Amino acid sequence: MSDLEAFGFGLLLGFSLTIPPGPMNALIASLSVRSWRAGFVTGLGAGSADLVLGGLVYGLRSTVDLAAYLRIIYVLGAVVIAYVGYRLWVHRADPAPPVEDSVRTFSQALGVGVSNPVQIAWWLTAGLAFAYLGGLVLFGGIFAAILIWIVVFPTALHHGSRRYPALRTAVTAVSCAMLVGFAAYFVYLAL
Repeated sequence: MSDLEAFGFGLLLGFSLTIPPGPMNALIASLSVRSWRAGFVTGLGAGSADLVLGGLVYGLRSTVDLAAYLRIIYVLGAVVIAYVGYRLWVHRADPAPPVEDSVRTFSQALGVGVSNPVQIAWWLTAGLAFAYLGGLVLFGGIFAAILIWIVVFPTALHHGSRRYPALRTAVTAVSCAMLVGFAAYFVYLAL
């Protein structure tokens, strides 16, 4: 596989990680309707979580049976995601987070990302399988896709919610419901 093919394949893999509905997109969506910056910073936290997870999975691929810890991962992920969903619901009418709150927003997204069973499972399967195929160039494509998504997704939601104010309420409610739903599903999977 040439470097160009590996990068292109990495882009496709990256979009397979970022675009599907899941806990992280629900979090990004709920913050993007209040503030583009908050949505983008949340995306940076999510991308950083992918960097951490990708590095761990790739580094530990031959020494640790990560699948043995899936139940713990599901329960931990469910707790974190349910808590974030609850906080979003309680603070749904709050104004946009202040600029100086970017560290907290980033940290929250990083915490959700590294404990998100969807992201962990993706890295344990597709991410790991293709690590051998394209190496660093493929990973470059994955993270290029993540960067594209964390700019485009918050931008579209933020501008859409400014044009259609009712969208903010709907996106926040759906996002909170999705987070709680994913948390319940992860508990179910852990049983």
